[in-house]
Amino acid sequence: MNYSIALVPGDGIGPEVTAKAVDVLALTGHKFGHFFNFVELEAGGRAIDSTGEPLPASSMEAAKRCDALLLGAVGGPKWENLPGHLRPERALLGLRAGLGVFANLRPAALLPQLKDACPLKDEVLAASHPEGKPTFDLLIVRELTGGIYFGERGRDGDGKSDDSSAFDTERYSRAEIERVLRVAYGAAAKRRSKLCLVDKANVLESSRFWREIASEIAGEYKNIETSYMYVDNCSMQLIHAPGQFDVIVTSNIFGDILSDEASVLSGSIGMLASASIGGKAAGRKYPPGIYEPIHGSAPDIAGKDLANPLAAILSAAMMLRYSFSLEQEASAIEAAVNSALDSGLRTKDIAGRTGYSAERIVGTNAMAAAVMAALKAG
Repeated sequence: MNYSIALVPGDGIGPEVTAKAVDVLALTGHKFGHFFNFVELEAGGRAIDSTGEPLPASSMEAAKRCDALLLGAVGGPKWENLPGHLRPERALLGLRAGLGVFANLRPAALLPQLKDACPLKDEVLAASHPEGKPTFDLLIVRELTGGIYFGERGRDGDGKSDDSSAFDTERYSRAEIERVLRVAYGAAAKRRSKLCLVDKANVLESSRFWREIASEIAGEYKNIETSYMYVDNCSMQLIHAPGQFDVIVTSNIFGDILSDEASVLSGSIGMLASASIGGKAAGRKYPPGIYEPIHGSAPDIAGKDLANPLAAILSAAMMLRYSFSLEQEASAIEAAVNSALDSGLRTKDIAGRTGYSAERIVGTNAMAAAVMAALKAG
């Protein structure tokens, strides 16, 4: 089979880790009889430097013609003082809206090889795990194209006087809430059949609207245990008892923050992949999707062979699973990542809190090479 993949290398460490994911995809294609055609696009800071805008129309149109999109991190201090509509992050919002991906899946689990990199003690992890094991495995389903990131925004006044102000608006339609809830319930049905809606319904009207709709939809999923939790409590419970969670579904801004918190429990933000999915668009052979590590561009380590490539590689695996239904191929990549970790290799960010032998701490290239070797041998 032939697949066309839009490729946005991004800024900072983005090009380094994305290149490794491309290598892994190419090898996977060779091994299983597929061909992946990569169409490189400009977006983010790199696009600002060359075109003056974060997401050129040509990049958006090219992305729409591809079967899926693999994205590196964008942004950095170089562009921080630009107006909001010209910042690199606007490329992310534009791509998400343009491709119609409304549900962001962010799995967070503690791999046994990385238990020492988790900041929580074994007894804390085990206390909330349903089987008393010192681990956790949860999925955060984040609404991606609505809420405060896409709401009306602006400023009043000159920015210097006391009565100057700025505003961002949180607004959700029933359709936006219902569709992401159904994605979350579908995911819960394939996992441990538990779903927790996280909101701020004691304060926010939009959150109360989420709860109303969730209570209606829950009746259609009687085999799923549905619960509700305020976001401030959830942020504490993730640290105190992460094992209680299976699927968390929440709004755009809350999902952004909570998934970054969960990444720390997994050992490093450099381990967390993500899939942004939507409905199957008319005229498309495959459901559109954007796949990216959740970490930032980390410009301070760019070009130094220090970045962890595993989140980007695991994002590629999610692409094979969710956009192309290539489960065997996705599992092969995940098994290769586990094999590389089993060998004892670690990038610096996942070396653990009690120290690690210096000779086993490797860079971007060596970690990716270990995954490639395991994939070939598997």
